[in-house]
Amino acid sequence: MSLDRFDIAILAELQRNGRISNRDLAERVGLSPAPCWRRLRTLEEQQIISRYAALVDAEKVGLSIIAFAHISLENHHANTVVEFDKAIQSADEVLECYMTSGEYDYMLKVVAADMAAYEKFFSEVLMQIAAIRNVSTSFALRHKKLTTVLPLRTN
Repeated sequence: MSLDRFDIAILAELQRNGRISNRDLAERVGLSPAPCWRRLRTLEEQQIISRYAALVDAEKVGLSIIAFAHISLENHHANTVVEFDKAIQSADEVLECYMTSGEYDYMLKVVAADMAAYEKFFSEVLMQIAAIRNVSTSFALRHKKLTTVLPLRTN
């Protein structure tokens, strides 16, 4: 789907406020409500808008540790990768998982209440995955930038 300036404007507004009413959205992007609603539905149907979510402040709900676990697998056989993927999908502490290039095979973004909770996750979840050869963890000391807003531009 080719995105025009109205589609980009709709996406930009929704990234800032996913609860905006269609009427207010239409006004902000320069459309009347009916065409704005149709465009929004098309963006959803095409899965350009994949879902809506509330962003929760991790620290305010007791999750003050953010860790980046760099994972090396024993090998890259299909069954090894499937085993790892399955285990990670069921780990609630893992917010994001990326297959990466470079020294490590994967990078996980993990949240925990404290260091003891991370150690428990490390021991009881990560170290129980036979596919993992090595884990190297870095801890975030402070957020310097945190956004979910993608930098959208028209072509």
